[in-house]
Amino acid sequence: MKKWMMILAAGSLLAGCATTQQDATVSLLDAELSNFEIWMGIPHDSVKGLPEGTPTSPNCHKGTPMGLDNDVKKVFNMIEEDGEPVLHISGEIYGGLTTLEEYENYHLSLQVKWGDKKWEPRLTQLRDSGILYHCHGEHGTFWNVWKSSLECQVQETDLGDFIQIAGPRAEIRTSPVEGSKRPRFDAESDTYTSGYISAWPETDAPHGEWNTIEIYALGDSSVHLANGEIVMVVENAVKRDGTPLTRGQIQIQSEAAECFYKDMTITPIRDFPTALKSQLRLKD
Repeated sequence: MKKWMMILAAGSLLAGCATTQQDATVSLLDAELSNFEIWMGIPHDSVKGLPEGTPTSPNCHKGTPMGLDNDVKKVFNMIEEDGEPVLHISGEIYGGLTTLEEYENYHLSLQVKWGDKKWEPRLTQLRDSGILYHCHGEHGTFWNVWKSSLECQVQETDLGDFIQIAGPRAEIRTSPVEGSKRPRFDAESDTYTSGYISAWPETDAPHGEWNTIEIYALGDSSVHLANGEIVMVVENAVKRDGTPLTRGQIQIQSEAAECFYKDMTITPIRDFPTALKSQLRLKD
């Protein structure tokens, strides 16, 4: 039996709820962002309107971060759009919107779309954000802004890519892609790879339209879905010290691009859904 099948069969034996949440769906967004704290990174030299004396840098990876609860430019801000509460991320300064609670064994679902604005140092690059999950350790561990974590990439043409941030590692079934330096997720492959892995298939909605992103996390495995399609399966996640990585905070990135999030919910699970398992099952 393939390893993934064995993981799925065992899933129902795992605890099925976040440590501090009841066994029900929770909406994470509200007008006060009361489920989150905000850590702001290092402003680029081009950022205007900062309080006098705020350190800036031509390299957003190096310097003095603004730190916790110091989002003076309202990079993360709740607005109303078409009568719905929506999280607006300006992207002007690198930052992380981080849940106060840690979660394990859950289904995270949200919608995201791109705005038009881009900022230094990514004016000429793809619009970028990301969902960091199983976050642990100190704020600012990576580039003085984000925590050690696993990332479900949210980037133009790259919804659901896998990136391991500041220490953790995991295994993904992959195949090489001609002309690309990164391997791509391939559910039928027997080759396991760690590192930055491209999602597949590519399911992006047109610019300005909503995309649905889902993460199913169970034990040390997780599945990324983009617009209803499985685009990444992550197995055997471990921390830097080699212990299983099964829980942590969730962090939404501001990374030099304007974007919007809504309908962000988290639901405890005790197993992967049957429909998901049937799509993932490999032949012996």
